[in-house]
Amino acid sequence: MKPELLAPAGDLERLKIALLYGADAVYIGGNLFGLRANAINFTIEEIKEGVSYAHSLNKKVYVTVNIVIHNKEIKFLLNYLKQLEEAKVDAIIVSDPAIIELAKKNTNLQIHLSTQQSTMNYEAIEFFKKQGVSRIVLARECTKEDIKIIKNKVDIELEMFIHGAMCSSYSGRCVLSNYLTNRDSNRGGCSQICRWDFNLLNNSLNEIKGEKDFTFCAKDLSMLKYIPELIDIGVTSFKIEGRMRSIYYIATVISVYRKAIDEYCNNKKNYTYNIEYEKILRECANRDSVAQFYNGIYDNTCSYYNGRKEISNQDFLGIVIDYDIKTSIATIEQRNYFKKGDIVEVFGPNTELTTFTINEIKDLDDNIIEIVNHPKQIIKIMVPKRLYKNDIIKIKH
Repeated sequence: MKPELLAPAGDLERLKIALLYGADAVYIGGNLFGLRANAINFTIEEIKEGVSYAHSLNKKVYVTVNIVIHNKEIKFLLNYLKQLEEAKVDAIIVSDPAIIELAKKNTNLQIHLSTQQSTMNYEAIEFFKKQGVSRIVLARECTKEDIKIIKNKVDIELEMFIHGAMCSSYSGRCVLSNYLTNRDSNRGGCSQICRWDFNLLNNSLNEIKGEKDFTFCAKDLSMLKYIPELIDIGVTSFKIEGRMRSIYYIATVISVYRKAIDEYCNNKKNYTYNIEYEKILRECANRDSVAQFYNGIYDNTCSYYNGRKEISNQDFLGIVIDYDIKTSIATIEQRNYFKKGDIVEVFGPNTELTTFTINEIKDLDDNIIEIVNHPKQIIKIMVPKRLYKNDIIKIKH
């Protein structure tokens, strides 16, 4: 059985892109009780719209309710849970046992246990199963052996992260952000302290100088190589991190993992790992990626200790909003600067990766222009290949 491919979505546009590019389900945050306070997030009406859209494609929507609840919030929580039930969300993702109890007693919502609970052993999973949880989002610190043992011991759906940013603490249980910036990670306000540069001191409190400032920023996670193993182990859902990521990032990562999953499941006997997919994933991110804890090896190769470069990615040039078959003219909404003469690539759910040169650019009044440098500027270019709405254009490396 194919595992579910689960995508992040920070707003309705990203929700739709994720599903169009191959996700089987998305996880989103509402305006309340989620752990991405700095994301745009969804109103109840937007959640209803997103659920309706997903269900029209026979796909699912899960809503994060994974904040650590304080006393003053409990009276508001029940009404919110009932609103989510009325919106017909497919499950809520929770970490606080109080939310499990309230949801189970007062709603028919499916309950998934968040990775914030740091669940790493079968006894804990059996306990939460008895509390009414139908799926466990495993701690990101689980090894391959941990996952195998859990799968053999407990009959429950298992979800795991396969791609994206990592925390330097147990699945986000971090107090550094709160301590240094008064922004609580467990209340949705993480300021990513682990990515800061620090002075490194010895036991005598004398500063140790190196070529670069000290940091303990974790490299990103990528499990692309291990997709066949995880499918054979029986993991239910493969989760991508990144509710604050761009539509370009989401479309790229989802399309790559969609292909990898399908290629293995559709022809296990003759499956060949496509190393080109690694290149595509690298181009849309700005940190190195490794398998992290999966192989039981966690050493200096998994984090940046002596500095790093995180250059903002500006490969995403635009998104197709229309294509005229008769004239071969694509109407594009710009997302980053580009110009006449640029060699670019386009891809989409129904469009194989294609390279072409931008020979002419016109604005909406058919005036010829040389550059496109206004945010979300609408322009027209000739593309020899048939394109579709929501195809993505990016710079070719």
